[in-house]
Amino acid sequence: MTEVINFDEFLKVDVRVGTIVEALPFPEARKPAYKLRIDFGEEIGIKRSSAQITIHYEAGNLVGRQVAAVVNFPPRQIGPFMSEVLTLGFGDSNGDIVLIHPERAVPNGSRMF
Repeated sequence: MTEVINFDEFLKVDVRVGTIVEALPFPEARKPAYKLRIDFGEEIGIKRSSAQITIHYEAGNLVGRQVAAVVNFPPRQIGPFMSEVLTLGFGDSNGDIVLIHPERAVPNGSRMF
């Protein structure tokens, strides 16, 4: 477990749901990854993310899938790619990432509570 934080600190992390509209291989990445474009609705728009999810997901099957992401971290340069949001997932027993997604479809841009 990491350090204990208070609820106000937690509220600063803006986790939203978006729909993947494009998923492309990212051969320049040090670890296998995809370059994602994710639609977070009108307020936030389409943002880019690099995601190391190649073990459990094929790029062609990601389009249309809703995912959770942190949308208020500063952009991060990953090789030649600027990642604007952090797509969220959990590591499986091998440490390979399994995406977090809502159980049912929700509007893009919906905030996690």
